Amino acid sequence: MDDIETIRKKKLRELQQQPTYQQENFEEAQQKEYEEQKRVILRAILMDDARERLGRIKTARPELAENLENQLIMLAQSGRLKNKINDEQLRDLLSKIIPKKRDIKIRRRGL
Repeated sequence: MDDIETIRKKKLRELQQQPTYQQENFEEAQQKEYEEQKRVILRAILMDDARERLGRIKTARPELAENLENQLIMLAQSGRLKNKINDEQLRDLLSKIIPKKRDIKIRRRGL
């Protein structure tokens, strides 16, 4: 009788873990689909040189690239983009997104 109970508990644990596994697969599939849609949209709105710059930014500062990608997609979806964005326009957008660094100047005074 004890063996049957352990088998039931084991089976119950397996069944409880299975939906979690399926949920993880579903979330992973959704994430892949989202990334693919982003890639397609960005390919449609960015020229090659701007896309290369975005790739370099993504390598160096992923959080900044994610922010920039989301803003570009929102601009495209709202219809505010008329043409594809080139490298110069992307740099202008970056200058607006990135907070300006303060220039530190050191002056030496004669004693």
